Amino acid sequence: MAIINTQLQDNIGTITFNNPEHRNILSSELVSEMLQAIGALQKGKMRVLIIRALKGSKVWSAGHDVHELPMPGRDPLSYNDPLVTILRSIQSLPIPVIAMIEGSVWGGACDLALSCDIQIGCQSSAFCMTPAKIGVPYNVSGILHFMNIMGVNVAKEMFFTAEPLSAERAYHCGLLNHLVDVEQLEEFTYTLASKITRNSPLSIGVIKEQIRLLASAHPMSPVTFERVQGLRRTVYDSKDYAEGIQAFLEKRTPVFSGE
Repeated sequence: MAIINTQLQDNIGTITFNNPEHRNILSSELVSEMLQAIGALQKGKMRVLIIRALKGSKVWSAGHDVHELPMPGRDPLSYNDPLVTILRSIQSLPIPVIAMIEGSVWGGACDLALSCDIQIGCQSSAFCMTPAKIGVPYNVSGILHFMNIMGVNVAKEMFFTAEPLSAERAYHCGLLNHLVDVEQLEEFTYTLASKITRNSPLSIGVIKEQIRLLASAHPMSPVTFERVQGLRRTVYDSKDYAEGIQAFLEKRTPVFSGE
């Protein structure tokens, strides 16, 4: 059975996560199917893409597949990691991408949702950034992404506590463009997408790319970048990283030593 479903109707493409048994984790298999689906949809006359879960889902996506994280000594979020690859694809896609969010969003799936251009949620939507729960050093582009959208202090709280933000707080912090009743979520999202399809795709594509470039226009010296990468390496070389992964696989609470 396919772990995503795709549809193209009235210039609106839809990718639906279809792996509820595994909480729609962003495994290399799912990411591969998404990339293939995006390529196929682009060959049609798609002007908007909607990413969603099945109706009634309790989890939109549980994020990165922890089973695929490398053991200590290797960067868990390198440039060619499947999660990082799909984020780049969504961000650079020359059409608007809408995240229609029913259910909770965990870890790297938060980054996926925020990589979309518009986020529409309902009361069951909640966002939890979990790398600190398993000792993972999140990557530079991901942290900058959160800072740009919700500001430094809220980003810190999300990463430090690894506790979920409710739908209401997510809306007030700017993680959600719209917060609607679950019964209206689908109709509201597709109505908004339909409005976008009536505008100039060339103009929208250029504006999206301008915004992407301007939002990432933060100068960083080579020394600073090397310092950041060195800080991250102290984490993925650490005992805490090994303990976090092992504890997850053993389904127990990790015991971190700070080493």
